[in-house]
Amino acid sequence: MMSKVWKVLKTEQEYKIALKRTIALFHADENTPEGEELDLLVLLVKDYEDRHYHIPDPDPIEVIKLRLEEKGLKQKDLEHIIGSKGYVSQVLSGKKELTLKMVKGLHKFLGISADILLADSK
Repeated sequence: MMSKVWKVLKTEQEYKIALKRTIALFHADENTPEGEELDLLVLLVKDYEDRHYHIPDPDPIEVIKLRLEEKGLKQKDLEHIIGSKGYVSQVLSGKKELTLKMVKGLHKFLGISADILLADSK
């Protein structure tokens, strides 16, 4: 049985208490009272954060640059997707927009979500 009856979190204080309890229960086993409480707390904390803390969408160009770096690739490795060296440079500097064809190619080549690539650049 749960030690506290949890309800929708409405204040920062309730959120902090729930977050502290979530951390305390983090390694609880599934199908135990503590595990059930943890499942509920995760939902409540996520709901509160979704309503009170806006996380901005990542900039698609920055995500492309980061993925290139992670994979040890250079701008020239995108020429077969985007076009000439100059055009790749213009896209990565934000002077040219990504086209749908580029988004499909980048998604396949770099494994970046199409949702991120289709988001508006900052």
